[in-house]
Amino acid sequence: MPEAEILGYVLALLVGASLGLIGSGGSILAVPILVYIFSIDPVIATAYSLFIVGSTSLVGGLKNAFQKNVDFKTAVIFGLPSIASLYVARLLIIPFIPDVLFTWEDFVFSKAIFLMVLFAAVMIVASISMIRPCEDCLSDEASGERKIAYNYPVILLTGLGVGLLTGLVGAGGGFLIIPALVFFAKMPMKLAVGTSLFIISLNSLLGFAGYALSGVVINWHFLTLFTALAIVGIWLGILLSKKIKGSNLKTAFGWFVMTMGTYILVKELLL
Repeated sequence: MPEAEILGYVLALLVGASLGLIGSGGSILAVPILVYIFSIDPVIATAYSLFIVGSTSLVGGLKNAFQKNVDFKTAVIFGLPSIASLYVARLLIIPFIPDVLFTWEDFVFSKAIFLMVLFAAVMIVASISMIRPCEDCLSDEASGERKIAYNYPVILLTGLGVGLLTGLVGAGGGFLIIPALVFFAKMPMKLAVGTSLFIISLNSLLGFAGYALSGVVINWHFLTLFTALAIVGIWLGILLSKKIKGSNLKTAFGWFVMTMGTYILVKELLL
C-alpha cells in the first residue's frame, strides 16, 4: 500500500475524532483527504463523504442521545427542510453545472474546482461566527438555568441552506448547524454537538442513498474501510470531549475551519 494511502487511512481517524469532539468537521477533513490523497474526483468525493460522515455521525449521535445531549425537536425542525433542499441540489443543480465554467489564459475553472472553491468559501464564512465570542450563548455549566429559545424562521432557513450545501459539496453542514444552534437557539455547546450529529447523519445518509440509487459504481471496499476507521475516531473524540470545555472547542474549531478553507482556496486557485 502506498505511503500516501496509509496516511489517508490514518487521517480517517481524525475525521471521526473531529465529529466526536465538536459535532462537525468530518466533511471538512474527508473531502480534501479523498480528493488530494486518494485522487478521487471531487464530485464522487462529495458523495463518498456523505456516507462516511453520515455513518460516523449516526454512531456519535446515538452515543450522545444516551447521554441526553440531543434535542430531537430541533433535529426535526432542521432535518425536514434540509432534506428537501439536499435533493434539489443533488438531482437538479449538480447535473446541470457544466464541466468547464470558463477559461482564462491557461487556467480552466472546471466544475471540480468550482465545488472545492465553494466548499472553502463557506468554511471561511462559518469559521468567523465560531471564532467570535458570543456573550448571550449558554455555557455548558449553565445549561439547566435557561430554556432553549427556538427562533423557528431562522432555524428553518438555516436548515434549507445546510441541505443545499450538503447536496452541493458533500458537507454534513455541522459548521453551519452548530453556530445556528448556539446563536439562534441559545443552546449550550455540547448539546449543540449531539444534536448536530443527528442532523448530519440524517442529511448525509439520505443524500448518499439518492446517489447510490442512481446506478453509479461505488467502491464499497474502500468506503467501508475508511468509514470503519472514522467510527473508531469518533469514539476517541467523544472521550476527549469530556475533558475539554465547550467554549474552547468552539473557538479552536473556528480557527481550524478557517485554516482548512484558506488552504483549499490557495490549492485550487493559485497552485
